[in-house]
Amino acid sequence: MESVKIENLLEKYFQGETSIAEENELRNYFSSLNVAQHLEQYKPLFGYFSLAKEPQFKHEIPLQSNKRTVAWLSIAASVVVLLGIGTYAYYNLDVANKSQDLGTYDDPEKAFRATQKALSLLSDNVNVGIESVLYIQEYQITKEKVFIETKKNSGGS
Repeated sequence: MESVKIENLLEKYFQGETSIAEENELRNYFSSLNVAQHLEQYKPLFGYFSLAKEPQFKHEIPLQSNKRTVAWLSIAASVVVLLGIGTYAYYNLDVANKSQDLGTYDDPEKAFRATQKALSLLSDNVNVGIESVLYIQEYQITKEKVFIETKKNSGGS
């Protein structure tokens, strides 16, 4: 009678219709020693589930303190930061010293000629800018005249 019940449970199991209690009953049946001869083929299937539940890794890993590793990492990071700051300061000061040459002259005559040349160049560029502004002003005056004439011709509305 029990084998008929187990066969019905197996049929329900393979159709995916068993409850957890019924699956536990199947698992208990196939893990026992009195399994029917014609149902022996299913024993490894349900035996696997009971074996899979047990933890298999039994080797213990000793825990090591990370304090020494953290200390060495802190020291290494500090050294890298200090080297970076030192390198930046070295190259930055070198560039600053090179840019200190401001074009000073020992001879006053050379300085006077260089100043005149620079002011002349500045004056030329300012004059070009003023000419552009004059063109813009002339355009503005002409545009206003055109709009006034257009208003008069369109009836003043």
